[in-house]
Amino acid sequence: MGATSHQAGAAGRALTADRPSSVRNVVLVGHSGSGKTTLVEALALTAGAVNRAGRVEDGATVSDYDEIEHRRQRSVQLSLVPVEWGGIKINILDTPGYADFVGELRAGLRAADAALFVVSAADGAEGLSGATRMVWDECEAVGMPRAIVVTHLEAARADYTQMATVCGEIFGAQDPDAVIPLYLPLHGPAAADGHAPVTGLLGLLSQRVYEYASGERTERDPDPAELALITDARSRLIEGIIAESEDEGLMDRYLGGEDIDLKTLVDDLERAVARGTFHPVLMAAPAADGARQGLGTVELLELVTGGFPTPLERAPVTVTAPDGAARPEVTCDPDGPLLAEVVKTSSDPYVGRVSLVRVFSGTLLPEETVHVSGHGLADRGHEDHDVDERIGALSSPFGKQQRTLTRCIAGDLACVAKLTRAETGDTLSAKDDPLLMEPWTMPDPLLPLAIEAHSKADEDKLSQGLARLVAEDPTMRLEQNPHTHQVVLWCLGEAHQDVALERLRTRYGVQVDPVPHKVSLRETFGAKAAGRGRHVKQSGGHGQFAICEIEVEPLPPGSGIEFVDKVVGGSVPRQFIPSVEKGVRAQAARGVSAGYPLVDVRITLLDGKAHSVDSSDAAFQTAGALALREAAAEAAIHLLEPVAELSVLVPDEYVGPVMSDLAGRRGRVVGTEQAGSGRTRVRAEIPEIEIGRYAIELRSVSHGTGRFARSYARHEPMPPQIADKVREQAEKGS
Repeated sequence: MGATSHQAGAAGRALTADRPSSVRNVVLVGHSGSGKTTLVEALALTAGAVNRAGRVEDGATVSDYDEIEHRRQRSVQLSLVPVEWGGIKINILDTPGYADFVGELRAGLRAADAALFVVSAADGAEGLSGATRMVWDECEAVGMPRAIVVTHLEAARADYTQMATVCGEIFGAQDPDAVIPLYLPLHGPAAADGHAPVTGLLGLLSQRVYEYASGERTERDPDPAELALITDARSRLIEGIIAESEDEGLMDRYLGGEDIDLKTLVDDLERAVARGTFHPVLMAAPAADGARQGLGTVELLELVTGGFPTPLERAPVTVTAPDGAARPEVTCDPDGPLLAEVVKTSSDPYVGRVSLVRVFSGTLLPEETVHVSGHGLADRGHEDHDVDERIGALSSPFGKQQRTLTRCIAGDLACVAKLTRAETGDTLSAKDDPLLMEPWTMPDPLLPLAIEAHSKADEDKLSQGLARLVAEDPTMRLEQNPHTHQVVLWCLGEAHQDVALERLRTRYGVQVDPVPHKVSLRETFGAKAAGRGRHVKQSGGHGQFAICEIEVEPLPPGSGIEFVDKVVGGSVPRQFIPSVEKGVRAQAARGVSAGYPLVDVRITLLDGKAHSVDSSDAAFQTAGALALREAAAEAAIHLLEPVAELSVLVPDEYVGPVMSDLAGRRGRVVGTEQAGSGRTRVRAEIPEIEIGRYAIELRSVSHGTGRFARSYARHEPMPPQIADKVREQAEKGS
């Protein structure tokens, strides 16, 4: 690393890969504010994808993404920036760092073959959030190659050496010798505040100095003081590299005093990085005004092209036929069967839906017909697909601009136009050989947002707008609640909710209003009660006459509503008994106390009266409803609230705060268990009304490290004081 230089790609042209070995797919991971997008801009400048003003020939900039991102000053979606370095096409996938948009991160991880973890030197250990550590562990579990880039070196309190040590302690917990810096910072003269800016790098392997002070990378021999710094740190790096070497005799030769040549060390380093067993730490900073190269960007591009794996090194992809039948695994081969996956879906006001796809096998061509297979997310409002579609043009993105491509080979990424049915997570394959990839893991959206159309015009457009919204975002779930009759968008957090509302308004022209989310409460009788329903009216011609007497008694939970006929002597004619049942069931559905459905009761029809002329089906339906309401007026009515089974996964140090928080929400902890190294799963039962915002509150309690799952357990009586408040609110709303 740092021993060679490469020629940058030309700005303004579409980059087309001619073979998988000339592609590198890299995802940037890091918390919000760590400097990922700034790093992408710096790499694009160094690689020649943009000029010194940050623009290409057509005026586009690498930062020209979504208007929402510009307004919020925060990345909210996955973006692709392709650059070229030394004849290698690098697809840089920039992901949001905020937890609410983890779905975009998952998509980036799916499309990439390696990850760059971006950490801020100004933040210290606090910058390595729990969410970032969890992503590192997930990459570790699947063996994804990783490197670490330290940013914000210009900050007054930035300390690269300390940050590299922290990274080694946190990311290298399992193997401290696998997370080691490749370079040390070269500091310039100290400013008046005592801060000495970083102006270059000391290459530990090459034992060379790389200066960036002039805005162009220059190389020289180290002076004695610099060489002493290099020598002190070089031994640990070499030992770490040799420990991962496939040459078992290399360590003995090194310990025996042999000077291992640079090419051997670089080759072993690159192989260890590509295998995912060694994780170098580098540094990078944007170019100064008027400069062409940012600090460390050349070294980073060299690591990506030389050390990160090609798509050919990715494990074969497991596939099935759309009907579930087994199919052979698929490897990265441009001449193999077509297999691609939609990793992101977006809507463009001019060209319509645009799908970002990763091609895993075969070659995707414009204007060809492909098969679209569904993704198994029907429970989130995304219908399964099993259709043929003719795709439109292929293009390579750069900010808002799209540059036309003639093809996209296995291992590469491209944007596809006119896939009107395909959604994020769908599989594209040959129409005569349909395939389906296994879906990737997506977090369950657990924060509800109930909405209603702002006007009649919005109501007419709402259904289509919501369908397009959820097609873009597989982490969002659309629910039409049959009990509360609310339209609910289930999201990952408040920022996710805000972006959803803004996209509905700005992209799809639908204005909606958030409304309080309703929990599906129920009502039941607390004791046996009787009621008499009398519906007698005379207004010329045929009147209305129906009288019925009922008895209501509570049943065990889950019993529903039973209707029993105990009429004797024909006091209620046989043909009107179903009418009474229909009436009481209709009233039970409307509720008898606070407007929630009545459940778990037995309603017994005991007696009644009829008129030979004026009795009717409608009259006895009304009498049945009146009888149930009278019985309810004389009895204690309990409100039943849904109780959820909650499973909370947190690091051990947050178990106490989580359990205390659950207790404050009327939760009952039913058990705890170890869930891997340093993590505990807390199981609890808790009223659903208490966890409407738990997705946000758990993040606060656990410092972003907690996850939870929920499932419906049962309904049980609500405490009287809370039930009284619910009834008061129901009366005010009526």
